[in-house]
Order: sequence, then structure tokens, then C-alpha cells
Amino acid sequence: MARNKDLPSKLRRAKKIKQSRPLPSWIVMRTKGNVRWSPYSRREWRNSRLKVD
Repeated sequence: MARNKDLPSKLRRAKKIKQSRPLPSWIVMRTKGNVRWSPYSRREWRNSRLKVD
């Protein structure tokens, strides 16, 4: 992978990083720990490649 990435590629990567964060703590507390992650945005960086290029 190139060290220098173009701007659109970096923006798409940044969006995926933001989507992969856990839910806010007040939602975890409200559901008593049953819901910790959004099922649509949970992504592991080693197991799934992004189609950003």
C-alpha cells in the first residue's frame, strides 16, 4: 500500500474508522450491557478489507 494516499481515499477510511467505534456509554447503561456495538458498523481491521481505492 502506498504511503501517500489521495484525499478521497483518506476520507473514506476516516469514515469507516468513525463508524467502527462503540456505542455511547449511556446506551450501554440503558440496555444493561446487552447492546455494546452497532451490528452494522462493527468491523475488524484485520479480517475485512475496505474497497476504498
